[in-house]
Amino acid sequence: METDNKKLWDTVLIELELVMTGATFTMWFKDTYIIKNDGGAIQIAVPTTFAETWIRGKFHNIILKLLRNLVPSVRSVEYVVCEKRSSEQSKTIKKQLETKTKELPLNEMVISRDDNLNPKYTFDTFVVGPFNEFAFAACQTIIKKPVVYNPLYIYGNTGLGKTHIMQAVGNHIKKSGSYKKIYYITSERFSQEMIDLMQAGKMGVFKEKYRKYDVFIMDDIQFLSNKEKTQEELFHLFNYLHENNKQIIFSSDVHPNFIAGLESRLKSRFVSGMIVDIPQPDYESRLEIIKKKAFDHGVSLKKEVMEFLAKELDGNIREIEGALNSISQHIELKEKDPSIEVIKSILKTEKKSTKNLTTKEVVKIVANFYNIEEDSIYEKSRKKEIIKPRQVLMYLLREFLDISFPSIGQKIGGRDHTTAIHSYEKIKEDLKTDPELIQEIDHLRQLL
Repeated sequence: METDNKKLWDTVLIELELVMTGATFTMWFKDTYIIKNDGGAIQIAVPTTFAETWIRGKFHNIILKLLRNLVPSVRSVEYVVCEKRSSEQSKTIKKQLETKTKELPLNEMVISRDDNLNPKYTFDTFVVGPFNEFAFAACQTIIKKPVVYNPLYIYGNTGLGKTHIMQAVGNHIKKSGSYKKIYYITSERFSQEMIDLMQAGKMGVFKEKYRKYDVFIMDDIQFLSNKEKTQEELFHLFNYLHENNKQIIFSSDVHPNFIAGLESRLKSRFVSGMIVDIPQPDYESRLEIIKKKAFDHGVSLKKEVMEFLAKELDGNIREIEGALNSISQHIELKEKDPSIEVIKSILKTEKKSTKNLTTKEVVKIVANFYNIEEDSIYEKSRKKEIIKPRQVLMYLLREFLDISFPSIGQKIGGRDHTTAIHSYEKIKEDLKTDPELIQEIDHLRQLL
């Protein structure tokens, strides 16, 4: 039973890692595992109370859905704070996570170790609308005429389907029977693999591995910022693949010219092919996405409800997915279609207003996030590990709670308003060049 639980949770972890950045995955799921499965009531171990709150609040719906897809008898999921496993146990789990895709009999969910492609990302499940039709057309073109756009570079904010459409290209080519070798990887994994093999004195193995692919797909290029050695290896790999007419596809959250800390020679390679922007979905596209996702969830919604959702949910596809998960759960519990008033209540819960948060609550969130004492934020300490969280706190209070600078200074240790202004401007400026800070602010914003 313990082995089955390991296989089950490891499969869920693979799915989760594909819908978030590597840093987010490591932060929240590194030390999680299934404690027991008691007749469909699953208990998952988490390392801290903070992690339990975050995972339950942000990932519960998708975890429950993934578990039920694998084991339909799953009734509930509970999160229990437990001590971290030993380093040996963690190494064993990591090894299993890397190798298990060949041994699991869960074919419909298995991500092939040979190409890292998720079988659920296909063009059949991709919703095409005015906001992404250019990206869709470009992908269809390279399927029919490989390397006509080489590289194909797709950029846009998170949650707009970049990973989905890139992997859909790979899956389409894979199923076409062309016998081309395809490989999908995030820039973070690429970088970590390079470091591991370099430290082991096996750079030749690294170079040989990536030069054998006919279609090379790399996600989240922006995280290569300031990684000089990784950029150098990617530059040489790009040249080799390009010169040998191999298809290259990249994605990023911004245009390559706006990635700070990216070498000019790489930028010139990225812009040498086709660059496609995926903007926020328009109303018509959101409505189509809602119809499609509702169908996928097995949820029947009235026309006026779907139109209301399309007007209210003006964010990305992941926001729409999250709202529909909550609506689906409501329907399962109540066994009836929700009214617009009920939908409003669900969305209000999903989009809990930061305006109702107190400064003390925000201090607690920031302190927990950075693993420091709450009181240290109010003190006059100039320690680096305290200064940054304090500056981030002041930025959040101004940016998301719209508190005045004098009030921020007063609330955070009786400081002058100029300190609050400096902190706000410092973080605002750093966000232009620091991808890790961008992730941290995004995590904290969601916690708020």
